[in-house]
Amino acid sequence: MNDQAYDQELDCKGMNCPLPILKTKKQIDTMGSGEVLKMIATDPGSINDMTSWTKRTGNELLSHSQDGGDYVFFIKKT
Repeated sequence: MNDQAYDQELDCKGMNCPLPILKTKKQIDTMGSGEVLKMIATDPGSINDMTSWTKRTGNELLSHSQDGGDYVFFIKKT
């Protein structure tokens, strides 16, 4: 498992597109620049969604991994 440090965690397990993206955006908006969000999703489409969303918004996708049926993302607010 990833030992990346993070400031906040968001559980989006069981949600389908577009909910993980919407909830991630809402959470990132409350965070300060440079803070890291750990987001966990179960939707396989979240890999492409998060990659596209971070590129579009300028936030940094530090890493993503799969742990069983969970997809774990670390996103740094810019």
